[in-house]
Amino acid sequence: MGSTSAENHGTEGVGRRDLIKRSAALGLISVPTFGFLSACASSGGDDTGGKAKAGKKTAKNPLGVNDTAGMEFVLFDGGFGKEYAEDAVKIYQKNFPEVKVKFSATQKIQSTLQPRFNQGTPPDLIDNSGAEQMDMGVLVGKNQLADLTPLLDAPSYDDPDKKVRDTLRPGIVEMGQFDGEKVWVFYYAYTVYGVWYSQKALDSLDEQYPETWDQMLAVCAKAKKKGMAGWTYAGKYPYYLPFSLYPMIGKVGGREVLDAIDNLEPNAWKHPAVKACFEAYYELYKKGYVLKGTPGLDHIQSQTAWAQGKALFIPNGSWVENESANVIPKDFGLSVSAPTGLDSSDKLPFGTIWASGGEPFIVPSKAKNAAGGMEQLRIMLSEASSKNFTSKVKSLTAYNGGTDGITLTPGLKSGVAALEKAGQNVVNPRLQDWYVQLQKEKIGVSGLGEMMAGRLTPAEAVKKIQGFADEAAKDDSIKHYKHQ
Repeated sequence: MGSTSAENHGTEGVGRRDLIKRSAALGLISVPTFGFLSACASSGGDDTGGKAKAGKKTAKNPLGVNDTAGMEFVLFDGGFGKEYAEDAVKIYQKNFPEVKVKFSATQKIQSTLQPRFNQGTPPDLIDNSGAEQMDMGVLVGKNQLADLTPLLDAPSYDDPDKKVRDTLRPGIVEMGQFDGEKVWVFYYAYTVYGVWYSQKALDSLDEQYPETWDQMLAVCAKAKKKGMAGWTYAGKYPYYLPFSLYPMIGKVGGREVLDAIDNLEPNAWKHPAVKACFEAYYELYKKGYVLKGTPGLDHIQSQTAWAQGKALFIPNGSWVENESANVIPKDFGLSVSAPTGLDSSDKLPFGTIWASGGEPFIVPSKAKNAAGGMEQLRIMLSEASSKNFTSKVKSLTAYNGGTDGITLTPGLKSGVAALEKAGQNVVNPRLQDWYVQLQKEKIGVSGLGEMMAGRLTPAEAVKKIQGFADEAAKDDSIKHYKHQ
C-alpha cells in the first residue's frame, strides 16, 4: 500500500518534490470492454445510395446545398441547452424555405445513433457530446466521418473574402485532425477547464485562491472547520477530475508528460509528476476534504451541492455556468482558476490551464445531406450566431470574436481572465478526443474514480491506468494517434 504525500510531508520535513523522484509501480490489468461502435466497421465507404443531389453553388450557397433536400440535425442536450441550435436552424430554414429540417436533442447520443451508423442511415449533423459520446477515434478509424475541409475552405457567413478557417480561434482546426490534413471533427464551443469556485465563499474564509498544494490543503482545512468541504466532483462520472488534474500534471512535469500519455507511450503514466499529482488529489480524500457522498453524485448533483455552498471547489468546464444557472446564487461570484500546482519548482508557472475546443460536431460520411450539415455549421459560425450562443449559454465559441457588445457574465469574465493570465501556457490533452472509452470508462471510472473513493491507492491507480494504456496501445482493432 502506498503512503500519501501528506504522510511524507508532515513534521519529518520531506519536501513535496521528493514525491516526484519516486518511481511509480507498473503492471497490466485488463477489464471487460463495452465495444463502442464495434459493429461500425462495415458501415464506412463511399456508397452514395440515397444521398441528396448536389445543388447549385452560388455566393449565398457556396457549399452547393440542395435547396429542397431535407436536413437532419441531432444535438446533445446538455449544459448548453438547445435554444442556440434551434435559433441557427431557423436561419437555415429561412435560407432554404423549401427544406424540411428535422431537429432533435438527446442525452443518449451513442445508444440512439450507433444503430443508425450501423444501418448506414445517420443524421446529417451531430453534436457528439456527453456521457454517451461516440468514440471519435473509432469513427475516424472506420471511415465513418466526412472530411470538413470543404466547410473550412468555404467563404465565411459574414465576409465572403474570408474563409471559415480564417475566422476561428487558434488550435480549433488542428483539434479536428487525427491523422493528417483532413479535419474530421469541428469543436464549436471554446471551453475553459479548471477549478471552479465561489469568490464569495473564498472571501468568507479570508483566503486567496491557492497556488501551491500546501496552500490548497490549508484552505480546505479552514473550509472544513466552517462546515464546508474543500472539494466535490461528478462522482458517477469521474472523468471530470482530469479537467483540473491533467493540466496540473502538465504544470508539474511539463507538456511532454501529457503528450507521452496521449501518445500511449510505454510507461508514460510512470512519470513521477503523475504519481505526485495523484498523491496530491488522494490527500484530499485522506484528509476528509472531499464532500461526503461525492462518489455517488452525478454531475448535476455535485454541481448543485457546490452551488449550495457545501463544497468550495469543483473541477469542471465553462459550461457549468449555464448548466447550473438555476442553482447558482446571484451573489455567488462564480470564478475559475488554473489548477493549483505542487510548488515553485513545477515546470510551468501558475496559470497553466486547459482550454480547447469543446462540443464536437461531426458530419457522417454516409449522411444523406452532408452539404446541408456543413452549411448549418457555417451558419453557426457567423458572428450573430456566435454572439447568440455566448449570450445564452455563457461560453465562448470557436469563432474568434463574438463578444463585442456583450456584458460578460461572472464565470465567462473569469474564464477570459484565466486565458489572459495563461498566455502561452495553455495545454490541450487529447485522450478524451482520441480514445473516449479509455479516457472515460477506464482511466476515469475504473482508475481515478476508484482512487478518489479510497478503493485504490495512488500507486495502485497508476499501475492500473498504465495497464489500461498499454492494453489500448497493443489493441490493433483501434486506430492510434500521435502528436505531430
